Amino acid sequence: MSLVAAGFVTGLSLIVAIGAQNAFVLRMAIARRHVLPVIAVCAISDALLITAGIAGIATILDRAPGAIDVIRWGGAAFLICYGLFAARRALKPSALSAAPGGAVTIGAALLTCLTLTWLNPHTYLDTVLMLGSVANHYGNPGRWWFGAGAITASVVWFAALGYGARYLRAWFAKPASWRILDGGVAVLMLGLGAGLITSA
Repeated sequence: MSLVAAGFVTGLSLIVAIGAQNAFVLRMAIARRHVLPVIAVCAISDALLITAGIAGIATILDRAPGAIDVIRWGGAAFLICYGLFAARRALKPSALSAAPGGAVTIGAALLTCLTLTWLNPHTYLDTVLMLGSVANHYGNPGRWWFGAGAITASVVWFAALGYGARYLRAWFAKPASWRILDGGVAVLMLGLGAGLITSA
């Protein structure tokens, strides 16, 4: 698998999990309100966070090369825990309710989107710590190809969610669909975690 593809798959597996941000984007999309600005905020925010994560961890490694082992083991632990949580969600799947709300101004929509993105601690764990750690495992310039794949996954996902909402609404309402999705995420995350351990 190429580094871009690896980044794409890894990034996508993190982004598609049920969360407040995805629910908000879906609600806006179903209501057909401010879809493009909301998608742009989500995608640009992810790109900034992923880039910051890769650059930040790369800086740490340049200044303290011995930190690679700490980052590798920490990243492996995070991936495995994430995979186990995904496996638990797959065993007890839930549905995503995305009923459209009332009228929302573009200012309120963007403020809500920014809040759900930048004030969510899971965002930093996923995009900065986790993706940054995995990306830097590939060295330079591989880390940036991996990051490009992850950023592309974010753009593709939010565009699909925003403009394919009428087709996705029924899919999101089925717990069985989330069982399949989370099961796949669990397998991927556990596999990546095991890969980091075996490469130590």
